[in-house]
Amino acid sequence: MTALLSMAAFALACSISPGPVNVVALSAGAQHGLAASMRHVTGATVGFTVLLLLIGLGLHELLAHFPDLITIVKWAGVGFLLYMAYTLAADDGQLGANKPARGPSFAYGAAMQWLNPKAWLASLAGMGAYAADGDGKLIWQLTAVYFVICYLSIASWAYAGTFLRKYLRQPQRVRSFNRVMAALLAASALYLLAA
Repeated sequence: MTALLSMAAFALACSISPGPVNVVALSAGAQHGLAASMRHVTGATVGFTVLLLLIGLGLHELLAHFPDLITIVKWAGVGFLLYMAYTLAADDGQLGANKPARGPSFAYGAAMQWLNPKAWLASLAGMGAYAADGDGKLIWQLTAVYFVICYLSIASWAYAGTFLRKYLRQPQRVRSFNRVMAALLAASALYLLAA
């Protein structure tokens, strides 16, 4: 039981901490509500746990043979974060009118995780710490624990965003909120470049 608690603590520390996926979940909850943002939450969770599972099943060996793949993922992730930051900063702040109310999609959430160097590092560190010997049972246990913790963590950011909705009724406030979120995403991208 202590191994599962340790896995859960590791998963919580990695999943609940601020990062691009959680910033988008917060923004989606604030702008589109909890129900619409759950597509992003589910996609991000599935995307991450598939990445985690594949790392555990041997993807890390491929990365050892082709280290340039990590660099490619890093640059693609930085580009994606900067693109998202730009779209948020350029948003006009109008909620509802002439805008889709759907929020980020399942595929968007999953792609974010695969382009998120934080997700790659968490996957490599997690599998290295808990299933380095390739024990299939441990790989699946960590994946299952991480799925639950990751889902609840990202969902909590989306839920927190829903509380901001009542303060974002005016376009000027939405624009300000979007620009803060854009700055956080850009800062995440710059941090990844420095790391």
